[in-house]
Amino acid sequence: MILPALAAGFGVAVILVLTSPFSVRAQDAAPEAAQSSNPPPAEAPPPDPAAELAAKRDQTRAELETLSKTISLSSDKVSELQQSISNLEKSTQSVRQALIDSAARRKGLEKQILESEKKLADLGVKEDGIRRSLHERRGLLAEVLAALQRMGRNPPPALLVTPDDALASVRSAILLGAVVPGIRKETDKLAADLASLAALQTASAAEKARLTATMTDSIEEERRMDLLLAENDKLSRSSAAELQAEKKRSEELAGKATSLEGLVASMESEIASVREAAAAARQAEENRKLLTDEQRAQAKALAESGVPDKNRIAPAYPFAELRAKLELPVAGDILRQFGDADGTGHEAMGMTVATNPETVVTAPADGLVVFAGAFRSYGQMIILDAGDGYHLVLSGMDTINTRQGKFVFAGEPLAVMGAKRVASATALALETDRPTLYIEFRKDGKPVDSRPWWTAKDTGKARNDS
Repeated sequence: MILPALAAGFGVAVILVLTSPFSVRAQDAAPEAAQSSNPPPAEAPPPDPAAELAAKRDQTRAELETLSKTISLSSDKVSELQQSISNLEKSTQSVRQALIDSAARRKGLEKQILESEKKLADLGVKEDGIRRSLHERRGLLAEVLAALQRMGRNPPPALLVTPDDALASVRSAILLGAVVPGIRKETDKLAADLASLAALQTASAAEKARLTATMTDSIEEERRMDLLLAENDKLSRSSAAELQAEKKRSEELAGKATSLEGLVASMESEIASVREAAAAARQAEENRKLLTDEQRAQAKALAESGVPDKNRIAPAYPFAELRAKLELPVAGDILRQFGDADGTGHEAMGMTVATNPETVVTAPADGLVVFAGAFRSYGQMIILDAGDGYHLVLSGMDTINTRQGKFVFAGEPLAVMGAKRVASATALALETDRPTLYIEFRKDGKPVDSRPWWTAKDTGKARNDS
């Protein structure tokens, strides 16, 4: 009665041993000869958990990119989005607020996708660990199954037949008494491993289902943003001819400039829209300084309420007061911080964040777009004048959705990352093909560490490194 139960308990392991037949007789026949002629193989080094997790994340990311290409919006959903944009009040303020709200939702969804990606990678590593453990024990499992099969083919004889049968019965009982506890222990361990494996597979399936829904929402939000950007362009007061002329002149100035300071100076002196907007912003800052303490307190309270004046042409806050309040322009993983080695024997002058493909890039703070375009080894770059002598530099994007001379609000979408990392001087020696955004803060022309300005939830790596 014991043997069939044990065999049934080990039935789940048959698959593991089919491809690795085991001969007990061969090992029993010449154990000493095997040991002398074939020295035991060296144990393989244990896998590096960090490297294993990184490899699994790369694999998961590739699978998600493939999945994203299979997701599309239905015609009804597209029509619904178009109708919602048509019903929107056609004013610059309302459209820009809708853009900010859309960008916030999109960044939230991108963060959820990153978190799901990490969870799936972690679950995958745990699954691989259990499978590897089962694979390494396949020899032991084969021995146990072979013993059970042999005992099943040759059951112990009936006790009351002959003295020889009685002796065989005693021998079988002794054998079972020695073997059964070990078999039971291995059975329990195997059952626990299989239960854990099944639980991990169930959790992975549930996470993939949630991720698919999140990716669908993200694609929907991306389409909404595209429609809003198109509507925002229609409301722009500058003609296409003026914009094209300014863009051409900006490219000429960027080609001549040898430094960021020189580029900013040339933009503010020779590009009309930038010059006029910069002058208006400086005047607004001067006017703010003339306010009474009471008026300044009221303005600060209004700004902190999250609904500052949507017609403003200067930052709602003095930049120096925004420490620990800014959100990163993208959802991603921080790869390099200010002061880290940049791969060329120098220290990094900014931070580098790895993102997923086509991630939206938002303005970290209110600011005037001083430059938007390609500049030397930086690639596609945006420079924001945030006031108080601070400039914010963003580079590594694929598509820029703003223009110089425009005042943008914190959270407003500025650009979109590409599918792969852009080759640039700021992304040297990075062991990743993911798109990377370079962020540099400058005070009076000199780079400064941006970490004090980011919220705690956006600077987990910075806290761990410091």
